[in-house]
Amino acid sequence: MHVYANPARFLKIARPLTAWLGWSGAALILGALGVGLFLAPPDALQGESVRIIYLHVPAAWLGMAGWTGIAVASLLQLVWRHPLAAVAGRAIAVPGAVFTFVCLATGSLWGRPTWGTYWEWDGRMTSMLVLLFLYLGYIALAGAEKEKDGEGRLTAIFGLVGAINIPIIRYSVVWWNTLHQGQSIDFVQGRSSIDAAMLWPLLASALGFSLLFGAIVLMRMRAELARNKIEARMRRMASE
Repeated sequence: MHVYANPARFLKIARPLTAWLGWSGAALILGALGVGLFLAPPDALQGESVRIIYLHVPAAWLGMAGWTGIAVASLLQLVWRHPLAAVAGRAIAVPGAVFTFVCLATGSLWGRPTWGTYWEWDGRMTSMLVLLFLYLGYIALAGAEKEKDGEGRLTAIFGLVGAINIPIIRYSVVWWNTLHQGQSIDFVQGRSSIDAAMLWPLLASALGFSLLFGAIVLMRMRAELARNKIEARMRRMASE
């Protein structure tokens, strides 16, 4: 757990990994979107509007996965006091918020021709909107604590408490009779209601965006560690 607690050791791994994740993710995204947008067949009921899933579904997945990562980082910070946990949480927050917003925006565009409305206060959409507000609150709280040179414990507690929303999002279409369609892919049972011609580019797109997300998080962590190093050096110079 503490193997990469040393920033120098972490950076030695993060630098090449950032490039590998970024370029691999970009290549997968381009290929998957090319197939999904131009070669995959339209849906029998939704027609061409279904093509937005190649962006909407990965964005929804990463919005939820991002907060899960924040919760894990918060736990590491509060229980094991991992020195890079707070840095990781702050690095995840902004791209997580961006993907959550993309999920909501693309969902609204998809909903208009499919459901006849841009927005409906059902369980899935409302809980995703709550997730966006949680991200914004986390970003604001993390910035305030860092500005006061705090340890970020309040931010970590907020990250853990906010994780309650993740299972609500996940099971909202099961618990409530909502406008949003039900679960299309069941990884536990290995079942999918999506045709294979549409499923594989969707999975490739999700993987590509996930790799890109990882690269962005690593870049943000590296940038913050570099900024912290410069600030510490300037404080030493000022005290001499």
